[in-house]
Amino acid sequence: MACAVLAILLMTLDHRFQYLKELRSAVSVVIYPIQALVNLPVSAGEWMDESFSTRESLLAEVTTLKTQQLLYDVRLQKLAALESENMRLRQLLDSSFKMGERVLIAELLAVDMKPFSSQVVLNKGSGHHIYPGLPLLDAHGVMGQITKVGPLTSTAMLITDPDHAIPVSVNRNGLRTIAIGTGSAEELDIPHFPNNADIQVGDLLVSNGLGGRFPRGYPVASITRVEIDPGQPFARVSAKPTAELQRSREVLLVWPRETEPEVTTEETLD
Repeated sequence: MACAVLAILLMTLDHRFQYLKELRSAVSVVIYPIQALVNLPVSAGEWMDESFSTRESLLAEVTTLKTQQLLYDVRLQKLAALESENMRLRQLLDSSFKMGERVLIAELLAVDMKPFSSQVVLNKGSGHHIYPGLPLLDAHGVMGQITKVGPLTSTAMLITDPDHAIPVSVNRNGLRTIAIGTGSAEELDIPHFPNNADIQVGDLLVSNGLGGRFPRGYPVASITRVEIDPGQPFARVSAKPTAELQRSREVLLVWPRETEPEVTTEETLD
């Protein structure tokens, strides 16, 4: 009882006169490390929970950003492809305006992968008045001609096919000859130039319209090699097609002005 009365008395005096203030400050300094040590597991747990939560949040954000970046990259590639396609179509349309003939844009569906064969399948058929022998061009020159026609698709033989030949003239001086396919997309054979012919590397060969199949004046190839053997009657001449045979995806079908398109479903052209 006496202790309780003494404690109450001390508390009253401390409240009135702040006698124990310095004692309390000293005790709090001594007790603080103990309190910190007692609270350490709780504080450490809270810090770890916050750290893990922050790390998971950052990982989730990084994953989201990577996914968005991938989507943006794919869209950017698609936009680049569309831009290239628009440029190719613009080149084709510019070519068609210069030609003056009736033209139709077609798209390649397939390419014949057989050795020494150069044929492609187009997405236009007899419903678009396609017929065997119809010339095929891209924005840079003659590509070939239609050989087979179906209702919805058609097959074209390129000028590099070994079975293909096209009458051409040297644009510089008008010399006439034949350009024959070799099976290589980069080379045509020009077999009938005599040794004394005025022909040189870089000369442009154009279609001369003989035979009535190809319109006159379209680029076909550029001379890349001229070899003269005195023991042979003809020079060995090679040329590279001006058309981008291995890269063109959109092509032009051209109706010569003097030729009316025929509606046909003929399957082969021999």
